[in-house]
Amino acid sequence: MQNVMIVGAGKGGTAILKIVKESEVLHVAAVIDRNIDAPGVMLARQEGILTGTDWRPFLTDQIDIIIEVTGDEQVFQLLRNEKDKQTVLIPGSVAFLVARLLEEKEELIRKHQYETYLHELILNATNDGMVVIDHEGYVILFNNRAEEMIGVKKGRVLGKYVTEVIPETRLPLILETRRIETNQEMVLANGLKIITTRIPIVEGNGKLIGAVAVFKDITEVVNLAEEITDLREIQTMLQAIIHSSDDAISVVDEKGKGILINPAYTRITGLSEEQVIGKPATADISEGESMHMKVLQTRRAVRGVPLRLGPKKREVIVNVAPIIVNGKLKGSVGVVHDVSEMKSLSKELESARQLIRKLEAKYTFEDIIGKSDEMLLAIEQAKLGAKTPATVLLRGESGTGKELFAHAIHNASDRKYSKFIRVNCAAISESLLESELFGYDEGAFSGALRGGKRGLFEEANNGSIFLDEIGELSANTQAKLLRVLQEGEIIRVGGTKPITINVRIIAATNVNLEKGIAKGTFREDLYYRLNRMPIHIPPLRSRKEEIPALCERLIQKINRDYGRNVEGITEAALLQLMRYDWPGNVRELENILGRAMIFMNYYETQIDIHHLPELKNNKQSNEHSETNSPEYIAVGRSLSEMIEEYEAGIIEQTLSRFNGNKTLTAKTLGLSVRNLYYKLEKYKLENNGMQ
Repeated sequence: MQNVMIVGAGKGGTAILKIVKESEVLHVAAVIDRNIDAPGVMLARQEGILTGTDWRPFLTDQIDIIIEVTGDEQVFQLLRNEKDKQTVLIPGSVAFLVARLLEEKEELIRKHQYETYLHELILNATNDGMVVIDHEGYVILFNNRAEEMIGVKKGRVLGKYVTEVIPETRLPLILETRRIETNQEMVLANGLKIITTRIPIVEGNGKLIGAVAVFKDITEVVNLAEEITDLREIQTMLQAIIHSSDDAISVVDEKGKGILINPAYTRITGLSEEQVIGKPATADISEGESMHMKVLQTRRAVRGVPLRLGPKKREVIVNVAPIIVNGKLKGSVGVVHDVSEMKSLSKELESARQLIRKLEAKYTFEDIIGKSDEMLLAIEQAKLGAKTPATVLLRGESGTGKELFAHAIHNASDRKYSKFIRVNCAAISESLLESELFGYDEGAFSGALRGGKRGLFEEANNGSIFLDEIGELSANTQAKLLRVLQEGEIIRVGGTKPITINVRIIAATNVNLEKGIAKGTFREDLYYRLNRMPIHIPPLRSRKEEIPALCERLIQKINRDYGRNVEGITEAALLQLMRYDWPGNVRELENILGRAMIFMNYYETQIDIHHLPELKNNKQSNEHSETNSPEYIAVGRSLSEMIEEYEAGIIEQTLSRFNGNKTLTAKTLGLSVRNLYYKLEKYKLENNGMQ
C-alpha cells in the first residue's frame, strides 16, 4: 500500500481525500493546509488522519505520492524540489482527471463484463483477459486473451475450481466479501505482471451469482496513462469541472483566444459564449489590462487585480494562473470575483468577527510569539501558573500582550471549558464598576431591576475573570475584591447574604502598584494577595529579535481583518522597524502595519519602507555619532577607504545588537549569509568575540 500526502485541503483537496481514502491500494498519511479549519483538515481529523499546516515535517521517504491541490505554483515548485526522487508529485488537476477517468473506466468495464458474460464470442475479441466464476468458485468463462496471458488452454480451465488453475487468484475472496478490488497489481505463475480488477456479480434482487476478473498487461496500463495526458481529454474534464463552479471562470489558449467560460461568467460580466469564445482575451475588458495576456507572457500567476468587465463595466477582482502541461504552456485560467459579492461577504465576515469577540477566551500559548529569554521566562511562568488555582498578576507596559497571556492561561487551565470574563476596570465608571462586578439585589438603588442582577464574578463562577487595569480600582472595590480572594465569596450591592463563588482571578496592570501603596491609593494587603504569582511581560524594545515573527503573524491577522492579500515585508522596511523603540509595544506595531496595508495598492504584495510612517525615537541614538561627526572625515583618506570603514562599523554594531547572530544580522542588513561571512573576513571581524 502506497502512502499519500495531500497538500491543500479546500474544496479540491477534500474531494481528492474522499476519493483516495476509498482506495484499497492508497493510504492517506497526512493532509496539509495553512488553514487549520479547512474542510479537508476537518474531514481528515474525523478519519484519524494526521494533519498539519506545514508539509515539510511530513515529507519523509515513507511518502510515495504527493497530491498538490493548492493551485499555488510556488508550493508545487517547492514540493518538486524537496521531495525524494522516488516520490511521485501529482498536481491536483491531474489527480481529479485520473480519478474521473478511472471511474469512467470502471463503469465501462462493468458494462463490458456483463456483455461478455452474455456474448462469449464478442468477449474473445477483447484485448483484456477475463475469468468468470460461478457462486461456488468454478470457472464458467475464460476468454482467448486469458489463455494467452495465463498460458493455459480454455478446455483445461472451464468447469474447474479457479484456484486449481490460477493458485494466486483472489476471486474466492471476492465471493466471500462481495467487495470490488480495482487496479490491483499481480504477478502470474509464468512471471507476467498484470493489472487486474475483480468484481462480484450480483443480480438486481441481491443474489450473488459469481465473480469476474478482468486483467491486462501492465504495459497497456502505461499506454492508457499516456493517453490521459491528451489535451482534448483534459479540456473536456476541465469544462465539466468549471461549469459546476459558482465562481466565474474563463479559459484561453496559448495564443490568448477564449476557449471556455462557465455560466457564472456570463451572469457576472453579461457576456455570452459567442462574444468570448474564439475572441482575443481583451474582448471582455472595459477598463484595465488583460491579465490573461500578461500571464501568457510571464508564465506567472497574478492575484487580486481590479478590472471592469463587460458592457456594464462590472467592477471585479481577478486571479489568473497559467495552464502548464508537461512543461508546455497551454493557456491560462482566470477566476473572476464580483466586488459587490465580495462586499456582501465582507459584511458577513465582520458580523462573524463581532460574534467571535463575544465568545470565550480565543488565544492559547501557541499564539504567543516569544524568542527572547525574558519572554520565554514569562511564557514558562504563565504555563506553570495555569496548572494551579493561584491568582496571577500580569505586569507590563500597555500593548505588550497582557490580555493575550490571560486568554492563554485560562485555556491551559482545567477551567477552559467554563466562562472567561474580561473586565477593563478603567473603562467602567467607579459608580457602576462595583455593581457590575458583584451584582445587586432588588431595590439596591433607583432603577435597579426587579429580582436584582448577577455580577460578573457570579457569571464567571467555576471559570476565570480577567481584571485589566487593576490599579484603577477604588478603595471600596478593592476591599470587596480582597474579600473574594480571602473568603471566596461576594456580597451583592444592597445585599447582606454572602454568595460563595469559585473563580480564578487573573489581574493585569501597567502601573507601579508599589508606588500606589506608598501614596495610599492601593491596599497593601490586596497587593500581597494579587502578587502571589507575578509575571512580567517585557516591552517590545527589549525583544526586537521577535519583530520579524510578530510582523508575519500580524500581517496574516490584518489580511483577514481588511480582506487584503499582503504576503510580507521587505528587509529595508523590517530594518526600519528594528531601529524604532516602540513605546506602544506590539499594539503600536500592529497599528503601524495596519496603517501601511490600508494605503497599499491591491497589486502590491510586500510592505516596503515608503509604506511606513515616519518613526522617531524620543531620544536620538548615539550609535553613529562618532561616524557622523566632522572629525570622522579624516584628511588624506580616499572615499573607498572611508566607505569600507563605515561599512565595517555598521556590521560590527549590528552583530553586537543581535549578540553575534549572523543569520539575523545578514537578514537585517539585506545581505546573504555567504556575503556577510566574506565581509567579516575582509574587515577581520571574526575574532571580536562574536559567535
